[in-house]
Amino acid sequence: MIKRITLSLALAYSVLCSQMVQAQEWSFAVWLDQQQIGTHRFSLDQNQLQSRADFKVKVLFINAYRYQHQADETWQGPCLKKLSAHTEENKARTDVRGQQQDAQFVVENNSRKQFLPGCVMTFAYWNPEILKQTRLLNPQNAEYLDITVTDQGFKNITVKGQVISAHQYYLQGRFEGKDKLKITLWYDQKQEWVGLESVTPEGYKIVYKPI
Repeated sequence: MIKRITLSLALAYSVLCSQMVQAQEWSFAVWLDQQQIGTHRFSLDQNQLQSRADFKVKVLFINAYRYQHQADETWQGPCLKKLSAHTEENKARTDVRGQQQDAQFVVENNSRKQFLPGCVMTFAYWNPEILKQTRLLNPQNAEYLDITVTDQGFKNITVKGQVISAHQYYLQGRFEGKDKLKITLWYDQKQEWVGLESVTPEGYKIVYKPI
């Protein structure tokens, strides 16, 4: 009886440790030019991802812009199975819902419905597989963008006060023929995501710094 209890406890501990190893988090301070405007945090536990962003831009101590975004995603391998996202940009609110149904991924953005291929990916920066995609789904507005990725080799960048050699990629997103996203991504030697820089259509630079 004691051996059985010991074995059961060991098995339970093994399962718990396995779950703990699988859980990952990425936390970034977000900067707009020289001003820190908020944070963006990602938490992946097995196949469940939570994304939480909270930005606030001040001009002369006045809140000029507010952005809040939360997304919950369920994954099976490289394929998105389910998506629920809510975004508030100043007074505008957007809700996106999506789910894999048979051989399609059905996305609803408020009253608009789209039928996409069965295996789609969002901008899951934490997963280097996005670098192999030709199209990605924006969970904020349900746009299914055409993607071009350019490998720019290894560059030295500063991560948490230390200079490291990171693999740099340049990602461009276009929707209905118009430029939408210009993003630079960095991954360390273990292919862990360690940085992001984006240039807005207005020319502002947004930088993600790990914290």
